[in-house]
Amino acid sequence: MKTVLPDRQQSLVQWVSQATGINTFGVKVRLRGNDLHILCEGTECPQRWRTLSDLLQALQQTNLDILTSSEQTSIYQVFVYGRRKGEQRPSWCHRVHLNQIDKHLDQVQQALLADSEKSKQPGGALIVSNESLARQGNPEAIARYLSETLSTLGVSVQVKIKLYKPKNSQPEENRLWIFCQSSYSPDASLLAEPIAQKLRYLKLSGYQDAVIVSQVSGETAPDWLLRVDLTPPEVMLKEWARWGDVQAIARLLAEVLSGLKVGVQVSLKESTLHIFCIPAFDPLGTAPIPDKLVCLEAILPQLEAIAPQGILAATIYGQKAGDKEPTWIDWLALPAANHPAFAISPLDLANTGDEPAIVFLLERLLNPDLDWRLLTGGIRVLLLNKNGLLHIMCDAPVCPQRQQVASKITQFIRQLKISGIIGVRIYGRRAGNKEPFWHYGVDLEHRQRLVPEATPEFAATSIYINDLVTPETSEPILRPDLTTEEVQNFVTEVARDWIATASSTARKFLLKSQLFTESNESAERNHDLQGIKIALVWGTLGLLLTLQTDWVLGRIIARNTPTPKVASATLPSPSSEQKASLTSGKNQTEKTTFFSSTSKTKSPPNQSSVFNASEFTQSDDTPKNNLAAAPLKEKATATAILLAARSQMPSFNVRQLDEQLALYKQRLARTGSPPDVLIIGSSRALRGVDPAALSKALATQGYPNLDVFNFGINGATAQVVDFVIRHVLEPSELPKIIIWADGARAFNGGREDITFKSLAASVGYKQAFQKTATTASSNDLPENTVNSEEQKTNEEKQEISTYEAVNQSLNQALASVSTSYQNRDQIKSLLQKQLLLFGNNQTVASQKQLTDGTSDESISQQAVDFDGFLPLSIRFNPARYYQKHSRVPGNYDNDYKSFQVEGQQDTAFQEVLQFTQSQKISLVFVNMPLTADYLDPVRKQYEQQFQQYMLRLATNPNFIYRDLSQQWPKVNDFFSDPSHLNRFGAYEVSKKLANDPMIPWPVK
Repeated sequence: MKTVLPDRQQSLVQWVSQATGINTFGVKVRLRGNDLHILCEGTECPQRWRTLSDLLQALQQTNLDILTSSEQTSIYQVFVYGRRKGEQRPSWCHRVHLNQIDKHLDQVQQALLADSEKSKQPGGALIVSNESLARQGNPEAIARYLSETLSTLGVSVQVKIKLYKPKNSQPEENRLWIFCQSSYSPDASLLAEPIAQKLRYLKLSGYQDAVIVSQVSGETAPDWLLRVDLTPPEVMLKEWARWGDVQAIARLLAEVLSGLKVGVQVSLKESTLHIFCIPAFDPLGTAPIPDKLVCLEAILPQLEAIAPQGILAATIYGQKAGDKEPTWIDWLALPAANHPAFAISPLDLANTGDEPAIVFLLERLLNPDLDWRLLTGGIRVLLLNKNGLLHIMCDAPVCPQRQQVASKITQFIRQLKISGIIGVRIYGRRAGNKEPFWHYGVDLEHRQRLVPEATPEFAATSIYINDLVTPETSEPILRPDLTTEEVQNFVTEVARDWIATASSTARKFLLKSQLFTESNESAERNHDLQGIKIALVWGTLGLLLTLQTDWVLGRIIARNTPTPKVASATLPSPSSEQKASLTSGKNQTEKTTFFSSTSKTKSPPNQSSVFNASEFTQSDDTPKNNLAAAPLKEKATATAILLAARSQMPSFNVRQLDEQLALYKQRLARTGSPPDVLIIGSSRALRGVDPAALSKALATQGYPNLDVFNFGINGATAQVVDFVIRHVLEPSELPKIIIWADGARAFNGGREDITFKSLAASVGYKQAFQKTATTASSNDLPENTVNSEEQKTNEEKQEISTYEAVNQSLNQALASVSTSYQNRDQIKSLLQKQLLLFGNNQTVASQKQLTDGTSDESISQQAVDFDGFLPLSIRFNPARYYQKHSRVPGNYDNDYKSFQVEGQQDTAFQEVLQFTQSQKISLVFVNMPLTADYLDPVRKQYEQQFQQYMLRLATNPNFIYRDLSQQWPKVNDFFSDPSHLNRFGAYEVSKKLANDPMIPWPVK
């Protein structure tokens, strides 16, 4: 509520007291908006007409704006109240329009005469309402008219008329500007529709629209703007009737026939309009049937002037409301019958891409209530067709809600099937705003193809016969009837039995050595000479075994280390030897270094390299075409393993989660802040989005120097992602945008979530949930307890430091006498190679290889880089791939077993949505590409269910859904297996995401 300054208020009180003769203690004033409220009270209630007469005479001679603050807008009306002191409610109230004081004085004088003569005759001049004056278009009258409603809200109004020139070179037009000022910031939705209704109710002529500006008192910039469409209701009705809208035609005909006391009912069947003329008011059933000639003379000119689109004829009936048969019938041909351009229906025009027809159909779809549209202006649609995308802007006095508008428009555009339209972008805003409040996008087709469409596969020719026939040296064919889960259960049972047998044998051996005893035996101990002898014997045996092992390992290393003569004999020339040495940067006498250096030596541009990206010789089936991809970066697997081993955080029973978390923590420690973009998901995210390519592509789009990290985890479901985002990482460690790259498999609530089950059984999982409670309890500890804990920690650190010093001295002493200690790194590398060779010959390893689908890559290549990304160079070749892997149809795929999007995965996803919204983090879910081989009818059905599920959730704020599942179904060169991208496909996906206008990328 707005009040004047104390000195100004005092001036108003004195002025009222002098004018009415009432003591200043009996006068109270208050300003609200453009209204001045004056309360007069005394021991006896002041006489109404005498007080008003004195006050009106004073108002004739006084300018109230002088008595108020300079910041206060003009006063349009005065409310005068009279009451006796001590009463709560006034005895009388009178409203005075300051622009009609003379008429008010006449009314008051008549009332005073009537009181003096005790006359009962009503007297007084006629007071013209503000509404009647406002209809004439006078700005001050419009302001008074609006203030009747807005002053009760503490909002003052001022109206001005300004000229503006439209962009289409039309002559200048008048625009109505309405300035609303208040001591607070009123919500636009609170004022928008009431102001729009009152302005449109005036049916002003000469104005296309009005602009409402809301501003807080004392502020220089407006708080918000609102545009109100002042197009008269009759013009709106004629515009829709021109497009053949039956309801609009009925309204227009009803207005014409109302003067003839004839009612009308209209319906449309095919291309004929049926018009029923009935008595307008006939409660007793005695009214005559409308005259045929009179009705036809009134209806025919209207229909010819309207010329409704797509309506060829009209049949007119005359009857009573209750009659089943009409009394008379007439048939009229409409202009569409003679003009072919008018004969096409609006729907058919829209199918051809006619923009005015599309706008009409969309506005009719979004404004089902015709009365509401005529009252407020309704939802207006603006259309723009650009580069195959249909951009649709929806604005209204109150911004349309996305969930009510987007789905309707999308479904309607899909049904039209307009040629050349491959996508639709929908926006919503409040009328008067330039920028949209929300946006929504759907691609109807693949927007672009980065490579030509792959040709269909025909029968094999002699050129490709080697790719289709299994060679004789191929490995044994596995049983196709066994599923991955059955093999895994079998291996688990065998391993469990083996562990139990081994532990039992070791236990018996340790008990026989007499160095160990049963834990439940008696605590009696006999420290005799026999125990000392046993300890000495076993100690001596252990020392001898250690020395012999050290000697054997030293001999093995000496035998496997080549001499410099071998290296020099192998190298072709001293110059090439020097080049290899410079390339590798290591001792060129080592065999492994030599091969790595030669593989890294650049070939001349006109020669094809003998080695592929994996540093192995190329096979005959290697694709000859070169695909774009980001340069390979340094592998980080060894660093990740070392960081995970040194981490204070316990393991999560998922090795890749431990290693990715260690790399992420290292990135946070180095940069001091979280990355700008975080990619998360399963192996489809791990291999499918390249951070380096995404960062580079974003730089070209105006987002330079964005830090991107890939936190993909093999087998990660919605539950795993929810746990990582909400419990593993702190809110301060999360970026402002998360790209969740995955697919329907991660949201299947019907299958067993093996990854999350393993994670939930870990110590790290329990500690993550106890972290909050532990932090809260530590804050409540007394100061003495904290000090004692710090002292205890310092003592433990001192003990550890002493132990490390002793351990280091012993290591140095043993190193001086050991023959293998200096070559311990070579021993470690040799053991790793032998274990890998042994593991590759096992059925378990081959079965795991079958599941992962990456058996054609070396182990060294399957290592993530320091951005967390796993770059695979292998290209999916169905002919060779299915020689080593069985083709599993969708109805036998465990990832789609009992497929349903409801359940535990949906619950986890809802938690992620709520968490990201509370943290103001933009969440973008990308449905990753799949091959045509993978998308059989069963999987396609599940993918459609998942699509519908995601589209329902896409209405949530801060959440965007992008579908790329069928982006490159036949471009196998972008895939490493049927459902995973390689680094070439990851490069293209990263570019596509960077160019997506719907993703709100952060700006540094």
